[in-house]
Amino acid sequence: MEVIRGEELKEKGYGGLWNVGKAADDKPALVVLTKKWDQEGEKVSLVGKGIVYDTGGLSLKISGGMVGMKSDCGGAAGLLAAFEAVVSCGTEEPLRELQLVLCLAENSIGPSAFRNDDIITFLSGRTCEINNTDAEGRLVLADGVAHATMTEDKPDLVVDMATLTGAQMVATGKRFAAIVTNSAEAEARAVEAGIRSGDLVHPLPYAPEFFNEEFTSKVADSKNSVKDRMNAQTSCAGQFIGNNVDKTFYDEGGQWLHVDMAGPSTMDGGRGSGFGVGLIMALLKAKGFA
Repeated sequence: MEVIRGEELKEKGYGGLWNVGKAADDKPALVVLTKKWDQEGEKVSLVGKGIVYDTGGLSLKISGGMVGMKSDCGGAAGLLAAFEAVVSCGTEEPLRELQLVLCLAENSIGPSAFRNDDIITFLSGRTCEINNTDAEGRLVLADGVAHATMTEDKPDLVVDMATLTGAQMVATGKRFAAIVTNSAEAEARAVEAGIRSGDLVHPLPYAPEFFNEEFTSKVADSKNSVKDRMNAQTSCAGQFIGNNVDKTFYDEGGQWLHVDMAGPSTMDGGRGSGFGVGLIMALLKAKGFA
């Protein structure tokens, strides 16, 4: 297990994760768990958004919108349980490595909180002009996917999962997560895994050439929130994350799959649903579940 925490994140260039969590008493952390097998097969990296509480930061949520934000770590929680399940059960099709990257932070307020108009630099080297501190999940995941792909032994598949956008529920509802991916193969694989597991997913458009213009900035590589909320917000938010995946990962045929499960992450009544555990077990064909 590897843990990078607090000021060390800043020193090592994890500007998204550090800035989101730096105002909290408990400082942010990147936690990496790895299981390797002595066999040929896929290398898969799972990257989870773990915002343990989301006030919205200085773009403060209204009180009603803040209730329940203890569950904004649903992506990380689901992937942690999925990692444990897959490692315990094994898989029908061989894996050579399974990696879990947890991006953990509290989006709090205080004198040191990051601000709108700040410019931050991600691990990927991309810069970002902040125009909404409540669009924080994509900032921590930007560092997470960069960590997973900026390696010599690159994964074949990267799955990031997050309670990312309220717009996901408008697009695909409370029972279907939304997926965005650069790969038709990964899309079909995810849809099939959703049907087999009951953790249902539905594809949204992947179109960097259309969606990147939503983040145009005059002083940085991008802003962090869209200029037009009527233009495929959930796809755009996923694209923001995908822009921080290492370019050579894409060049070498790597598959990136983004799962926005804001709606299905909770059941009626506010309790966590456990969404994502079955999806990943089915996706990786865990024994006894495939």
